[in-house]
Amino acid sequence: MIDLLDDNLRNLRVQLDEIIKDLHGMTVGIGNETLADTVSDLRTRIKEPFMFVVVGEVKAGKSSFVNALLDSDVCKVAPDPCTDTIQQILYGEQLEVVGVNPHLKKIYTPAEILKEIAIVDTPGTNTISAHHQEITESFIPASDLIVFVFEAKNPYRQSAWDFLDFIRDEWRKKVIFVLQQKDLMEPDDLVVNEKGVFNYAQKKGVNNANVFAVSAKMELKDDRENSGYKELRKYIGDNITGGKAPILKLDNNIATSINISDRINDGLRKREEQLLADKKFRTDVDETLEKQENKSNYQVDVLTENILSTYDKVTGEIGDELNQGLSFVNLFKKAISSVFNKKSSPKGWIDDLKYRLEHELKDQLTEKLNLGVNDLTDSVSQMVSLIDLKIKSNKTLLKGSDEIFSHIANKRNSVMDDLRNTFNQFMKRSENFEDNEILPSEENFSPNIATGSGLAVIGMVIAGVTHGSVFDITGGVLTATGLLFAGITVGVGRKKVLGSYYTEIEKGRKKLESEVDDKLKLYVKNVREKVEGNFKEFDLMLEHEGEQTRKISVEHHKIAQRLKEMKGIIEKELV
Repeated sequence: MIDLLDDNLRNLRVQLDEIIKDLHGMTVGIGNETLADTVSDLRTRIKEPFMFVVVGEVKAGKSSFVNALLDSDVCKVAPDPCTDTIQQILYGEQLEVVGVNPHLKKIYTPAEILKEIAIVDTPGTNTISAHHQEITESFIPASDLIVFVFEAKNPYRQSAWDFLDFIRDEWRKKVIFVLQQKDLMEPDDLVVNEKGVFNYAQKKGVNNANVFAVSAKMELKDDRENSGYKELRKYIGDNITGGKAPILKLDNNIATSINISDRINDGLRKREEQLLADKKFRTDVDETLEKQENKSNYQVDVLTENILSTYDKVTGEIGDELNQGLSFVNLFKKAISSVFNKKSSPKGWIDDLKYRLEHELKDQLTEKLNLGVNDLTDSVSQMVSLIDLKIKSNKTLLKGSDEIFSHIANKRNSVMDDLRNTFNQFMKRSENFEDNEILPSEENFSPNIATGSGLAVIGMVIAGVTHGSVFDITGGVLTATGLLFAGITVGVGRKKVLGSYYTEIEKGRKKLESEVDDKLKLYVKNVREKVEGNFKEFDLMLEHEGEQTRKISVEHHKIAQRLKEMKGIIEKELV
């Protein structure tokens, strides 16, 4: 074993101090002030003696226990009762009390045992104020042994055992149990309570608990054979003092540092899990938008195809009649018949063709448009509604109650809440689904027309685009063919007329295809881009989170590896 002045021990302390320094820098970097303070305090106490922290309820006899262990009235030195303040008792050549703050004092006294250990005497676990609890809990991470002092007659008071849960669950500290005031109990009853504490500790996760029954009163009256302190001092001598305390202190500091490192790692895993879930959510949104845009574009293709098919059918039928009717024989017959019936004249026949072309195009295209608009409207609306559903159902894995990254969880939840609220408002505003690029501004709809839902305006816009495009173009075709038909006489060239007719029809067809297809697909594209615009803040958060988690993960891995190596070195020294 090595003593306090061993150069190897000094070197190990320096190495551990550097690791804890870097661990502190990490806790500061991740923005966890509580953990940063804990690590800072751990580093400050690395050169202090092996630390006993004495806890228990008021009237359990903690102060008397400490006085008897030190063979001194040290707990009566301070003006205030020991139960009202936390006192750290350290070795000093002479008695001295130093006030650290109103709730914490350091007492120096020349007790021999304090050359290897320090003792922290705390207020009762059932009367700890907010300040006391904060300070008491700040000693726990840097402690090396927790001494639970119970009143021997009643060692089952809940506050002390609740505090044990904190110590075991949070910090996994070594614990011993002391039943004070054993002189007030019958021996058989004392044995029952000793076994009861042992068994209860076992249930709390303390295996093979060390339980000592003592009487400070008997010890201070020099009844040392029966006071129980002899067994307690032997335990301390065998396991802690006699040159072992310094290396044990380092071992405990490493264990606490590893505990903190593990907690950071657990928090980091949750943070990375949330990041992966959010990236998956974002990818799902993009894939859904892509799929729905393709679906909507397919609906545009179907609508365009149906419009063109109807256009071809009507204009083809009229073209066939025109072809037949323009034969010299048929025109001559119509000219002869017109002597008796003007409607049978070439002009009457042409007027009938013009009328039928105009009305059949209008009626049949209107029917096809209405059916196609409904399908396309459903498809575009579904694209927006599906994204809204995905936003609302996005999972939160990193909770605001997370010990390490609660501030990150709160920031992330705030961004997610903003996204939900913003998208909800986005869906309500009809102007988000109007489009100046494909409809003149005077044809846009007022926000009120959607009666509170922007999705309601989608069908109106699509109907406006399709009907406007189709009938503007077919109107132009009808005008051109009407002018063409106006010059038809018996002597007109059949081939020339038909050629001009189909030329105008083909012009209209190409323009019709381009206008309907391009405008509707542009509208679908614009709606998608507007939907994606709601994710700007969320995407920035994901980018920042990705950079931060990678940085923290690399830094943490290095520190964890150094702690593991240091743990191996210390374990060899302890053999």
